[in-house]
Amino acid sequence: MRTARIGYASPMPKLWQYSRALVCSGAWQWPTVECTAAGLTTSKSVGGGFDAGGSKVKDIAGEDRATSLDEQWARVRGRLRAEVGEAAYRSWLKPLTMVSVKKGAVRMAVPTRFMRDWVLSNYAQRIEALWRDEDENIAGVEIVVQPPERPMPRPQDAPMRKATAAKKEAPVTETPVSRAHSPQARLSIPPAAQSEPTYRDVSAPLDERSTFDNFVVGKPNELAYAAARRVAEAGTVPFNPLFLYGPVGLGKTHLMHAIAWQIKACTPKRRIIYLSAEKFMYQFVRALRTKDTMAFKEQFRSVDVLMIDDVQFIGGREATQEEFFHTFNTLVDQNRQVVISADKSPSDLEGVEERMRSRLGWGLVADIHPTTYELRLGILQSKAEQLGASIPAKVLEFLAHKIVSNVREMEGALNRIVAHANLVGRPIALETTQEVLHDLLRANDRRVTIEEIQKRVSEHFNVRVTDMHSARRARAVARPRQVAMYLAKQLTARSLPEIGRKFGGRDHTTVMHAVRRIEELKATDPSFAEDVELLRRMLEA
Repeated sequence: MRTARIGYASPMPKLWQYSRALVCSGAWQWPTVECTAAGLTTSKSVGGGFDAGGSKVKDIAGEDRATSLDEQWARVRGRLRAEVGEAAYRSWLKPLTMVSVKKGAVRMAVPTRFMRDWVLSNYAQRIEALWRDEDENIAGVEIVVQPPERPMPRPQDAPMRKATAAKKEAPVTETPVSRAHSPQARLSIPPAAQSEPTYRDVSAPLDERSTFDNFVVGKPNELAYAAARRVAEAGTVPFNPLFLYGPVGLGKTHLMHAIAWQIKACTPKRRIIYLSAEKFMYQFVRALRTKDTMAFKEQFRSVDVLMIDDVQFIGGREATQEEFFHTFNTLVDQNRQVVISADKSPSDLEGVEERMRSRLGWGLVADIHPTTYELRLGILQSKAEQLGASIPAKVLEFLAHKIVSNVREMEGALNRIVAHANLVGRPIALETTQEVLHDLLRANDRRVTIEEIQKRVSEHFNVRVTDMHSARRARAVARPRQVAMYLAKQLTARSLPEIGRKFGGRDHTTVMHAVRRIEELKATDPSFAEDVELLRRMLEA
């Protein structure tokens, strides 16, 4: 170890030159500097040094410690990702950041309170166990809320900046101010292709609230979410087309907008057209009327991503189907991404040609199931957080129980009660919620009747409705009757004795036995469980 003795009066350039000489000569050991003053001598190892160019080298011990923690956290994240799956990881665990490790406690942060509560309830114990596997001295994990210091850039900001730059360079006559700030301008193609304004004209505006960050993931929609995310982030086309289907108001359009925003954020140069099937038909009819079909074909067949919403509306329109079919084939053959949504699966679309149904089901078909109570409650909590409103838990639970069929309607109800509280000045409570939403709640109070259940189950299992009331105990009759009793218990507010009376005057214990039996069969027979779930969805629709 080399030692340099300097006094406080020593000029700093000498120390600088000496340190450089040490490094340049190949003596990589850090010098020990002894400082003398007033007869006192101290010795301290310098925690850094200088490189050959005279630049200060960082402290190695601190750097090693930080690197070690980063590596440990990277391994913990990797194991979590493998255990919980891609969709859950991106929604709940990817936003986790490590703040500090002090006295055996790992302090981690998430951006919102709702996300913190969810992580604590579902993943905290596992995260703590994985940290202990990395470092046995870890005593616990703390999850705190730490909003970003500055707003994260929105997905549309990148294309907006590009459009602004192009506007400054282009003549004023080519890019009017009124067009540059319109919603269509946000969906415009990159500056390199500003000479093609047709994409702006055709594409529908995107809702800037409809991003992946604002989409609440649960079991009913996790497949559709994961597939949409994969399409948006993949460098190549993973499956073509991506076909999303499900009842109205469950998030299909939200996912399509999120795909568009994510693609524009990652690769702004990709050309995207998003529009409804109705608008596609309108554009085609206009092209026929103006005898300009070649421009129409060029417009739709030269994009990188084509997204058509509510494709069921082209059913029965033969000419539109023909053009859509050829456009679809051209894009798929050129390995361009196609994303389609509908309210039914491809095989169930009415008025659509067989070859079209076959092509639509060619890629990945992802359905979105009706929401569960837990998912609805999560959506409401997330929406309340976005609105910045303090809403009692009982009100959110009440809405999640009462509005079950349509997420869009549920969010609208939340907007109404928040607006009422702000405008009238009354605090949000369960009583005021019932008062403000009386019309909506009355419409949603329509209950499925036991008679409807019996009729639908009889049709599905090909038995007579009278068999639901008969004393026959043959399995071909008894099993459908048990399914009907189970669905009556799940979908109606009737008591067990009332349900029993509707099935030929049976005792409530018979209904209880039927419910238990169906639950056992659902747990052991996936095909049977699928049949029961299909019946439930059909009755709730």
